[in-house]
Amino acid sequence: MQQRGVTLWFTGLSGAGKTTISQAVAKALGEKGYPLEILDGDIVRQNLTKGLGFSKEDRDENIRRIGFVSHLLTRNGVIVLVSAISPYREIRQEVREKIKDFVEVYVNAPLAVCEERDVKGLYKRARSGEIKAFTGISDPYEPPINPEIECRTDKEELSESVAKVLQKLQELDYITSV
Repeated sequence: MQQRGVTLWFTGLSGAGKTTISQAVAKALGEKGYPLEILDGDIVRQNLTKGLGFSKEDRDENIRRIGFVSHLLTRNGVIVLVSAISPYREIRQEVREKIKDFVEVYVNAPLAVCEERDVKGLYKRARSGEIKAFTGISDPYEPPINPEIECRTDKEELSESVAKVLQKLQELDYITSV
């Protein structure tokens, strides 16, 4: 029997912990031999969506392209871990409807916490006006209304967030155990 594919869509502000959680989930799944692929927003922008800016239209197109690749992998039995801010509900819903096997993971941390974690200095540059249309500062982030999973990275340890994700995958019959 072929592995059932699924896209885990990690959404949240920059610095919330999307990449950290998705990499830890990937490690746990990989150790059990599950076929998986990570599509990290920063890496995708350097390769697949190079040239797109940060207007709403370009952000939506970025998410559509990530969604298209996710759909192809998911339908072929791969567990896809997408880590992308994806600030707009409407485009996340559009991608969900195309993929079908889709689990939204809201990586939730207050803006102040994300700013404290700002290893790339992006929030500081956005606050100074150097970066225009920065999500959470001068551009909106629309949190999911009913995500399958919510990880509160300001209140829980990484291991707790990872356990939530793996538990939900098991409940939804995408994996047997980890």
